[in-house]
This record gives sequence, structure tokens and C-alpha cells, in this order.
Amino acid sequence: MKNLRVIFMGTPDFSVPVLKMLLENTNVLLVVTQPDKKVGRKQEINFSPVKNVALEHNVPVFQPEKIRSDYTKILETPCDLIITCAYGQIIPDAVLNHPSLGAINVHASLLPKYRGGAPIHWALINGEEKTGVTIMYMASKMDAGDIISQKEYTILKEDNVLTLHEKLSNMGADLLLETLPSIINKTNKRIKQDESLVTFGFNIKREEEHLNFFDNGKNIINKIRGLNPWPLANATINDQEFKIIEAYFIKKENLEPCKVYEILKNAIGISCNDGIIYITKIKPFGKKVMNVLDYLNGANKEEIKNWRIS
Repeated sequence: MKNLRVIFMGTPDFSVPVLKMLLENTNVLLVVTQPDKKVGRKQEINFSPVKNVALEHNVPVFQPEKIRSDYTKILETPCDLIITCAYGQIIPDAVLNHPSLGAINVHASLLPKYRGGAPIHWALINGEEKTGVTIMYMASKMDAGDIISQKEYTILKEDNVLTLHEKLSNMGADLLLETLPSIINKTNKRIKQDESLVTFGFNIKREEEHLNFFDNGKNIINKIRGLNPWPLANATINDQEFKIIEAYFIKKENLEPCKVYEILKNAIGISCNDGIIYITKIKPFGKKVMNVLDYLNGANKEEIKNWRIS
């Protein structure tokens, strides 16, 4: 496969294992990634993880602001295959039609479930038992192309966004390596997606980060897991935002939701619709992330008992 001429398109950490696999096994001619960002108070320039890997391997990097109107560099690079993984922009048909073997995508769900930019988050938030990765042909419509191959993963109760992100990222690289020979030989499958089964995993909105303690405990725990470690679930306590990072649930009947039910040595128990959410790690407003054990060491427990939670 070393003669396979590839243009790779990706941006975040999730894309890195796929790019590294391609660098080892194919001829990566060009890497396309999102523009550099200014971060922090000093507004220092921050390269994407994909750009850093490309520069380490002396691969040319192209960073269009808007690829829909700025893609000449890609068309000037003859290639056999375009491979995308969490690139972050809608790619025009002129680019998708450029390579001789087509354009394919590595997506972190079992399509047609969870099309969109946050499939890992929503699989956890919605309490899915299984997820996985899909290798697919790209189409004009987002994540709607024909499926080439898939690999399934059983979600563990201790999984959160970070652990699932790492597992599916590596799984995607492995599955792509297994699938490439059939794409090159044109013997691969092309399975049409069943549009009646489509669900979406769009990027998380700010209001979707908020916890509702009138909900069932299982749903609350799933949301905490599905937003950890980014962007983090939150609750409003005494008119200030607290980030809720880790918690566990114990079922209990006949409680009034949204009240501090119990304060343990290492947890604060807040009642919900069908039990108690025991919060064990938080980020209070204006402070760093900490275990509740440490938070309680410097807190007034009587005030905590009277928290106004919304």
C-alpha cells in the first residue's frame, strides 16, 4: 500500500491514530486541517494535533478558512484516495470527486445512528449499550454515504467521553488498515444506509450541558458521563454554575427532587426523580476541579444542606 497516494483531512486528537497509521502504510501527500487558533490570555498560536503530526513527518499542510471556496490546492494534488476523520468542515463535491478511488470517512458511530459531530457524547448521554466505528464513502449529505465496513464496541459502565474517544480512535485506525486493501482492489462492500434508522449526534449546545435533577437518576448519570471531560455537565447552585464531573446513583423512592439529601465524607447526595445522585468530583464556580472530599474540607456543611439547586 506504500504506493497509495493519500490526502488526509482531519483536525483533533481523534484523527491522530488514523493519520499515523496512514503515514506508516501509505504515501500521504497532503494533510488538510482547520486553521490555527489563538488561545489563552496571550493569544498564542495553537496548531491542531493533526498539523503537529504532519509537520513531524514533513508532510505539506493546507489550512483553508472555508474549504467550500478554497480547495484549489487539493485539486492540484493528484491522489488515489481522500481519507477524512473529524475534519470539521463540510467538503464540496469537487473535492470528493477528485481522487480516483473516491473519498472515505472514519466515523465514530455505527451508522446510520449518530450522524454529526458528537456521536461519542450522544451515545453515552442516550445510554447506548453499543457503539463503534464506520468506514464509509463520503457523500454531499453529512455522514450519509455508503457503508464499507464497521466494527462494534460494547460500552462499559465506567466509560466516559475520554475513554470512548481513545478506544474508538484506535479502533478506527485498525479498521481502516483492514479495509484499505479491498478499497484499492475495488472488492469492498457498498451498503446503502437505511434512512428510516437515521439518528443524529450534533455538537453539544450550551443548554444541553445542564443537569435536570427532576429527571431519572440513570439519565442524569449518563449525561455526566457523556460530557466528561468535555464540555462537562453543570448545575446551578445558589445562582452559580458548578461543573459536575463524576457521580454515582442509588435508587430510592418518595424523595423530593433537587434537594441536598445527604452529605458523606466524599460525596454530596442530591435527590432526583427516583433516587439520589452522589456527586464525587466537581468544579465549583471560579475554582479548579476537585474531589468532593477536598471540597468538603473547606466548606460549611450547614450551608450545603440549604443549597438552592436548579
